[in-house]
Amino acid sequence: MAASAAPRVLSAEPRRRDPVAVGVPPWRLSPGSRVRAASRARQENVCRGQLISTNIKSRPLLCPPCRCAQMALANTRIAYQPDVQKHSGVLAYELVQGSLVQWNSFMDKSVPDPPTAVLLHGILGSRKNWGSFAKRLAQEFPMWQFLLVDLRCHGDSASIKKRGPHTVASTALDVLKLIVQLRLTPRVLVGHSFGGKVALSMVEQAAKPLARPVRVWALDATPGKVRAGGDGEDHPAELIESLRRMPMQVSSKQEVVDALVKEQFSVDVARWVATNLRRSSPLGSLSSSSFSWIFDLNGISDMYKSYEETNLWGIVENVPRGVHINFLKAERSLHRWALDDLQRIHTAEELAADEGGGVEMHVLEDAGHWVHADNPDGLFRILSSTFRIEATIRGMQN
Repeated sequence: MAASAAPRVLSAEPRRRDPVAVGVPPWRLSPGSRVRAASRARQENVCRGQLISTNIKSRPLLCPPCRCAQMALANTRIAYQPDVQKHSGVLAYELVQGSLVQWNSFMDKSVPDPPTAVLLHGILGSRKNWGSFAKRLAQEFPMWQFLLVDLRCHGDSASIKKRGPHTVASTALDVLKLIVQLRLTPRVLVGHSFGGKVALSMVEQAAKPLARPVRVWALDATPGKVRAGGDGEDHPAELIESLRRMPMQVSSKQEVVDALVKEQFSVDVARWVATNLRRSSPLGSLSSSSFSWIFDLNGISDMYKSYEETNLWGIVENVPRGVHINFLKAERSLHRWALDDLQRIHTAEELAADEGGGVEMHVLEDAGHWVHADNPDGLFRILSSTFRIEATIRGMQN
């Protein structure tokens, strides 16, 4: 491979960072390093898969038919008609909005939606993986809003029954249906691992409701064959099978951590997986405490098999006009980026430039597969370029 074909390394060296602000998982913090999050001027309220993000001076409304407490923007008239379908649930999600955003999905349809980015998690993750990072982006880019999604079989979406097959394509279609329901036109799609392939599949399946131009970020995800887990590393398929052998209810999170460590999984991964346990017996109850999983492991097993097998090189090597695809490789990735993958992406870069699209390769230094936890500052700097470019384009159009 010629030197010119090597992936571009962006300067993303880590610096001292606030662990809470950048979304480092709690098990990576020592007790003395935990800090109390400052009170925020904005609040988010989740309504069975719907979230309306508003400022603190808002007045509450009751939302039929689920009668959840929602928040209406102060000094804003909202045309809202009760609609059972809106509450039937496509996916569970949160909408994190910058301080300059004055919009929600109940507004009159003539009001354009603000620039929106969709953030997608990986296998065995949830929208919470992106929570702190999205809030940091919203602070830096106050005119943007960020849609965080629990993919099918994961998090709060696990209770929303989905028909099979559970694949990358069906998962992408779920997200497309959600953004149609919310009347959003995303300008940026960011997906980590499995979520990266979902983002690519969204572009492959639909010209609308995606904006043009649209920028896609596949974080530590190749478009083709997945080569996960080397010697001494945690392999996701083996982890899923170990979890499927466990009882549906356990007495404590530590019980799961101990069992996974005994099976030679790393402590960090074991603790991360245990965050998917939810208390199933009330605090203070006379019965012994118990926890149950919040995900559908059978569905997730099918999703991971699809992730390994799905081939999306076609969309990369024939990029639609107005689409810019960015691949980000973690320097210490548990995924094996083959030389052939890097060469094909480099060739796609040249072809896309001639066809009015774009393909680009980046490397995040000092990071393993969990890029938003290992080097969030470096990831923030790399992704920030996308939002600055979009702001410039929007300014020129106006």
